[in-house]
This record gives sequence, C-alpha cells and structure tokens, in this order.
Amino acid sequence: MSSSMSMVEARLPPGFRFHPRDHELVLDYLCHKLSGGGGRGGGGGGVDMVDVDLNKCEPWELPDAACVGGREWYFFSRHDRKYATGQRTNRATHTGYWKATGKDRVITGDGAAAVVGMRKTLVFYLGRAPRGTKTEWVMHEFRVEGRPPRSVHRQLAAPHDGPLPSLLEVYHL
Repeated sequence: MSSSMSMVEARLPPGFRFHPRDHELVLDYLCHKLSGGGGRGGGGGGVDMVDVDLNKCEPWELPDAACVGGREWYFFSRHDRKYATGQRTNRATHTGYWKATGKDRVITGDGAAAVVGMRKTLVFYLGRAPRGTKTEWVMHEFRVEGRPPRSVHRQLAAPHDGPLPSLLEVYHL
C-alpha cells in the first residue's frame, strides 16, 4: 500500500474510486446528514465523512479521516458567523482565509430540472485580506438549496444547534 493511500481508501473494495457527481454529494451525503443519518452516504457507499471545524484547521492539517485519494478531502463543516447578528460567514483560519471566487453553481438532480443545491468555489490565501497570497488549495462548498427532500424537511423543522452543515471538498492542485 502506498504512503499516499488514505485510511479511507484502505477500507474500500479493490478498484473503488470515490468520484461522486455534485448532485450525489448533495442528495446522497449532505441530505442524509441533515436528516440525521450521519456522515455515510444514504446508498451505503462505504465512505464515511467526518465533521471538521474549518476555522480551527489549516488546509494542510485536514484530518486523514477526511482524505480520499491523497490530495482530496471530503467532510462536513458548520458555518461560523463573522458577526453574531449577521449572516456573513467567517472563513478565516489562524494563518489565512478562504476567499470565494466566481459565481455559485446550480446543482440539479440527475436528469431533473429541479435545483437541489449550490456549489461555491473558494481558494485559500495565506495572510489577511486584502493582501493575502494565493495558494494552490481549492475548496468546493456544497449546500442544500430550495425545498429539501421530505425526510430532511422534517428534520429541519426540529430545533438544531446553529447553522446547517455544508459538505466540503478540498483539494490541493
């Protein structure tokens, strides 16, 4: 087994590669998490995603438990608010910050026109805005959009502690 193979890959069947489509990440993993099903995909896909506090973790310190493929990490993270009374997300870490780039992308279901989620692309910068130095770390943030499936809708009606989690895919170019 090569040193770049993660513990997650070691638990998967031979030949298995984790390359889900955007709508699969939203519907099979994020919605499953929101409905109380934990971090494993609803289809029993064999990949168990962990929760990570992105504000307390630099990209190069992401846990091995979130690594799939040596240069890709998949995990859940709750949004930290920049201001107690505001809606802006705090994306700062100790050494830098995640900066959104481009427009959010619409995610539709497989073969359906219905919007199931959104994907935001972010790049990690060392230092503080606006003078940070761009790095080769990229993150895709997936969130549920529109009316979630019924099982998730019931769960959202129940009280929860803080903002809903997003599913994050981080990779190093």
